[in-house]
Amino acid sequence: MTPGMMSISPGAESSSAAADTVRFDHKNLTAHAQGHVVLSTREDYLTGDRIDINLEDQTGIIYQAAVFLKENHFYLKGERIEKVGADEYRAFKASITTCEGDRPDWKITGRNLQVKMDGYGTVQNAAFWVRNIPVMYSPFFFFPAKFKRETGLLTPQFGRSERRGLEYRQPFFWAIDKNTDATIYNHYMTERGNKIGAEYRYMLDPISKGSVKFDYLDDQKVDDGLGNAGEEYGYDQDSHLRPNSDRYWFRMKADQALPREVTGRLDLDIVSDQDYLYEFKNGYSGFDDTRSDFIDLFGREIDDYNDPIRTNRLNLNKKWPYYSLNAEALWYDNVINRRWEDTDTTLQRLPFITLNSSKQPVGDTPLYWSADTEYTHFYRRDGARGHRTDLYSRAYLPFHYHRRVFFEPSLGVRETLWYINRFEAEEEDRDRNANREMMDVRLDVASDLFRVYALDPDRGGLLKRLDLRPEKIRHLIRPQLIYEYVPDVDQEDYPFFDALDRLERKNRFTLALIQTFVSRTPAPLSKGADTAENGSPALDYRYHRFCRIQLQQSYDLNEFRGEDELLGYNFSDRTNPEIGERLSPLFADIELAPSRFFSIAADAEWSHSRSDFRSRNIALNLRDGRGDRAAIEHRYTRDFTESLLTSLTLQWTRRISTVLDVERNMRDGETVKTGLGLRYSAQCWSLDFRYLNEQDDHSFGFMVYLNGLGGIGTD
Repeated sequence: MTPGMMSISPGAESSSAAADTVRFDHKNLTAHAQGHVVLSTREDYLTGDRIDINLEDQTGIIYQAAVFLKENHFYLKGERIEKVGADEYRAFKASITTCEGDRPDWKITGRNLQVKMDGYGTVQNAAFWVRNIPVMYSPFFFFPAKFKRETGLLTPQFGRSERRGLEYRQPFFWAIDKNTDATIYNHYMTERGNKIGAEYRYMLDPISKGSVKFDYLDDQKVDDGLGNAGEEYGYDQDSHLRPNSDRYWFRMKADQALPREVTGRLDLDIVSDQDYLYEFKNGYSGFDDTRSDFIDLFGREIDDYNDPIRTNRLNLNKKWPYYSLNAEALWYDNVINRRWEDTDTTLQRLPFITLNSSKQPVGDTPLYWSADTEYTHFYRRDGARGHRTDLYSRAYLPFHYHRRVFFEPSLGVRETLWYINRFEAEEEDRDRNANREMMDVRLDVASDLFRVYALDPDRGGLLKRLDLRPEKIRHLIRPQLIYEYVPDVDQEDYPFFDALDRLERKNRFTLALIQTFVSRTPAPLSKGADTAENGSPALDYRYHRFCRIQLQQSYDLNEFRGEDELLGYNFSDRTNPEIGERLSPLFADIELAPSRFFSIAADAEWSHSRSDFRSRNIALNLRDGRGDRAAIEHRYTRDFTESLLTSLTLQWTRRISTVLDVERNMRDGETVKTGLGLRYSAQCWSLDFRYLNEQDDHSFGFMVYLNGLGGIGTD
């Protein structure tokens, strides 16, 4: 028997222990330690009065013990604790918590406790304590001790809503195998009935993955226009009722790697009625969760919850060094037309195929060329249908003048062919075939002027206060003049499906001025990297574009006619003057992000003819090191919309924070949504309160979260 420390390395697992006295049995590979015993096994840490341990299989018993299990941050105490496996413990007259200190904020006690890491724990004759007060007793308690996914019930949600009544949401997670899983949802509402849902996910490789979701509700309340049903269960964003009881939402996204380096993408979004996504924006399987899941997994959006036209798409894509082939079937599901209208003129593209070539040299000549080819079959249930093929090629002759000024004249040639297989009723006598030949000219003139400023990053001033310590800043000024000419061609006799069928005449100059500011900040290379020749650490450099400013103005030698058919497309081209004018609105755009604490993005179009803004948008984000955050976004488009969105998070103390979200329709003078939240965060638990006031509903929720065990409450 010897005092001191022992080191144990059986196989791949190593342990070390210290005690007042230690005794080894080398023949049987056992050890006994007594007095201030401390044992560490991988990342677990055990203390006690005495210990008997089998060095070969790493099992043993420790008395008057305390164990810290780092993987789950569990603190386990007991009269006797047995280590019965590599990641399994059994304790008698025990307590368990994730709180630190001798007086934990909460703990679970019981006569017999067993816990397996990345599994579950069980307690017999369990009591749940808040500080020194027992608040709940159970003859048997079951809790997760997991850091990997496994089949089982997920945290339920409770709530109350004026439209839905009392609510209970319970999801069940099924870990099918390492590549697939599923979740089944049950959402019970006292006023509306039982909504069931399911989600299936798979990931075969980083490219091939998919997610399928479906919800169904046999609604007990319908917006049939009788009595006050419309006021209580309808929405005022449209004039259509919702008298259906069978309501559903099917949505899916999938990416698939196909042979010959072809990538396939599928987006499906089919909803029963125009109100469904208003009704179920929040909670498990709601619109917000679905949108967040799809963005995280696929990087693709879904149509907004208030859009009654849902996009469904099957896309195939193939890329080469200079070419790309894209083929897709695009179906817009117009929910209102499908349910309520006698006619549906929603335009579908079945299919839409493009072959594009990037700009590339023509042999050893100074010329370059590019080409874009498109074929579309336009289909609609009611109205004109047809085919269109568009062939567009372009030749370029770029050159520099004294390496200061860049010139690039180019010539575009376009051939468009149509075949109409069904006309509007009054156009049956028209020719089914049509073709159009057009040419256009473009001249780009630009120059890059820059200067590099060397700075002392250790000096004070504004940059230091903004947490910026660059050694150099590069200021680039790029003036650019563009001339575009598109001849005036009579196109009234051609079919009209979209903007490509009516090319606006242009005789237009556009002047743009772009400024960018890029900082270079030195940063040491990672550990183990080579050193510089003088022996100092080798440096890497971080480049950050912290400011971009753009001004743009166009002038057309002809008055802009603004064909009625193209009014819905005009906003997409900022070089277009307003109707009857020659000068376009002055466009300005700024992006400023000098540090991680502050960013601003703003753009505006100023109308000279009306001396006011055609549009203006600004988004401001502020934060500090304490956790306070503020985001303000104002959007305005003349004659269309004006809205203000505000989000404010205040970290009053290390534990208490509040959140305020307000969305206001400035055009109608109405508050669309107000959300208020309060959060209290302790070391091992947190409590959230949330109030949401929308135009048609009010709801209140809470969530209590115990670190290591999960949470319970509402969304």
